[in-house]
Amino acid sequence: MSFSVDDRVLALAGIAQALQQVRRIAETGHSEAAVVRAAVDSVFRIDAETPQAIYGSPANVAPGLRLLHNYFRNQAQDDALPRLALAVLQLERRFVREHAVVDKVSQGIERAQRQATELGDSAHPDVLAALGGLYADTISNLKPRVMVQGNPHYLGQAGVVAEIRALLLAAVRSAVLWRQTGGQYWDFLFSRKAMIEAVDRQLR
Repeated sequence: MSFSVDDRVLALAGIAQALQQVRRIAETGHSEAAVVRAAVDSVFRIDAETPQAIYGSPANVAPGLRLLHNYFRNQAQDDALPRLALAVLQLERRFVREHAVVDKVSQGIERAQRQATELGDSAHPDVLAALGGLYADTISNLKPRVMVQGNPHYLGQAGVVAEIRALLLAAVRSAVLWRQTGGQYWDFLFSRKAMIEAVDRQLR
């Protein structure tokens, strides 16, 4: 299957908005439920055939597309976000080479998905706890580790930490998708104009 630059920017938007929620939760203890749900749903749609199907629709990654829009125009409001995204992209490279870890993550996602179905809510705190625990037991042990900074008051709360880890899992999932659709670091240098045009198309 061939993929387009539009597919790649959807995956990048998935990374960006998941990590924006990580930053928001770490600083304020609060998240946007709709964005968290879209991130978790993308984790559960492992076998979807297109990026559009993974995210449901471009509208579900509109916050991430707006972040990319600002980033490409040097209007980014959070300098820590691109660094966090780079760390996730580096982590994804290590993750996909660790086949035993990939298998363990896949099995854990299936269990969490059954739990979400039983509870009727993919963003239920118990589901986020399961996904956060899965990330802690698997991907977080790989190098480089993604370091999240924020308010120690919130980072000391189990529910906040679980939600952050669940969102990091979603960010890694989108990073895998970005690579599967042909994404490369060189894109940010040599395909910038095409990516800006693709973001603008998706936001129309």
